Amino acid sequence: MLASIIGLGAVLVLVFLRMPIAIAMGIVGFVGYMDERGFRASISMVGRLVIDTAQNYGLSVVPLFILMGLFVSRGGLARELYQVSYAFLGHLRGGLAMATICACAGFSAICGSSLATAATMSKVSMPQMRKYGYSDRLSTASIAAGGTLGILIPPSVILVIYGLLTETSIGKLFIAGVVPGVLGVVLYLVAVKYTITVDSKAGPAGEKSTWSDRFAALRGVWAVLLLFFLVIGGLYGVLDVWPIYLTFSPTEAAGMGAAGAFLIALSRGSLNFRIVVHVLVEAAQTTAALFTVLIGAWIFSNFVNLAGLPEALRTMVQSAGVAPMAVMLMILLIYVVLGCVFESLSMLLLTVPIFFPLVISLDLGMTPDEIAVWFGIVVVVVTEISLITPPVGLNVFVLKGVIGDVSTATIFRGVTPFWLVDIIRLALLVLIPSLVLFLPNSM
Repeated sequence: MLASIIGLGAVLVLVFLRMPIAIAMGIVGFVGYMDERGFRASISMVGRLVIDTAQNYGLSVVPLFILMGLFVSRGGLARELYQVSYAFLGHLRGGLAMATICACAGFSAICGSSLATAATMSKVSMPQMRKYGYSDRLSTASIAAGGTLGILIPPSVILVIYGLLTETSIGKLFIAGVVPGVLGVVLYLVAVKYTITVDSKAGPAGEKSTWSDRFAALRGVWAVLLLFFLVIGGLYGVLDVWPIYLTFSPTEAAGMGAAGAFLIALSRGSLNFRIVVHVLVEAAQTTAALFTVLIGAWIFSNFVNLAGLPEALRTMVQSAGVAPMAVMLMILLIYVVLGCVFESLSMLLLTVPIFFPLVISLDLGMTPDEIAVWFGIVVVVVTEISLITPPVGLNVFVLKGVIGDVSTATIFRGVTPFWLVDIIRLALLVLIPSLVLFLPNSM
């Protein structure tokens, strides 16, 4: 146990010294494993992991969902989603901010990336909110917070990675994210309402759309609905009826989604040869970066498990007689603290190999499979909070990079009500697991 604690401390030190977390976890894991089993065993373990990762069919879902999200971004679907949301909500005080959050939720359902959602929606909604006199604080906060939904509402790349790390059903994780995602949208709308109540000038009302305009806007999102129905419907057997008879594995669903997004973008004239090449290269680069981090995490996980940290934590908890829910609260507190200094994926990969075996062993009134799904959603919600909390809120820095003329301090002040309601959502999901498990258990 002592060796694994030293190893964890070494990873944290290397990360604070600006070493990429993939390299930090890989080096510490390799050295630690070598200390336990010798150099030959350690180098053999690393080589086997690299080969297995490259040949793992299940991992092919990652580049396909990334490709789907990139084609969606190029296809202009975010603008149509925003137009629909604006048509129904724009005439309300704070309505454009509410429309932004709803559009982010819709875009998340076909993108799967928080950073891509935030970057795309900032280009679509920020000019409109400035046009109607919205404060920069509310405008940027609604984009940053709405963007966090990208890693929860299916399909989600980070849920795929969690499923691969813990051998949990990706299909169950996807459907489990629906209710927490909708709950997040509702609470973010409450946060907007609170902001305009405190500062009535932050979100003035826009123009009211006629019902004919609203129906026209709805007709414009058929492609989004079709793509989402194709991916999710095929994944859960909804399309397995006459005369279609289609049902997909997660990898096949991702492939269909990528092909569908490509055809939609192509039909809209959004693609040419140069753009397609750029999208493919970007997808390859993002996939390579994710796989590198995954390999580093698995190397570190093998060392931690060999050194006995998860088993030692289980023994410690059992001998101390700590209540299972108290253990969960301590774990969540650690996540909240780590979220202030780590970006989301790094935090997930560093902690799940340590905490997952402990959580599975707790008597939480659920089966191990249910705990795995529930814990995955809870971890992602905590990760969402880290995306908008200082000092390392990645969505905030993405917005700063895209918009440029708004300070990070302004954005962080604006998102405060949003991460506070996220804490409320997290508490509800922890105390009422059925909010997460109702849909997976019903499928």
